Amino acid sequence: MRATLVYTSARVMLLVVSVFLLYLAGARGILLLALAFAISGVASFVLLSRQRDVMSGALMARLKNRRPRTGGGFRARLEEGARAEDAD
Repeated sequence: MRATLVYTSARVMLLVVSVFLLYLAGARGILLLALAFAISGVASFVLLSRQRDVMSGALMARLKNRRPRTGGGFRARLEEGARAEDAD
């Protein structure tokens, strides 16, 4: 959770810095937003690769350590509903 928060915060900060710098450069309106999203996206791809790797590793570890659901699952509930419809 912490790794995801750090990565997301860094991306938001890159977007804010991009908006600020583009505003100072004279961009306004929709052009400002479009350029800011494009520039911050490219910058985050390059600058935040380490944080992205840490975040994805943390998420994968969390998924591996997840307990299996009890009481069947979505497929079991679908099959149960289909059986109930067939019985009618």
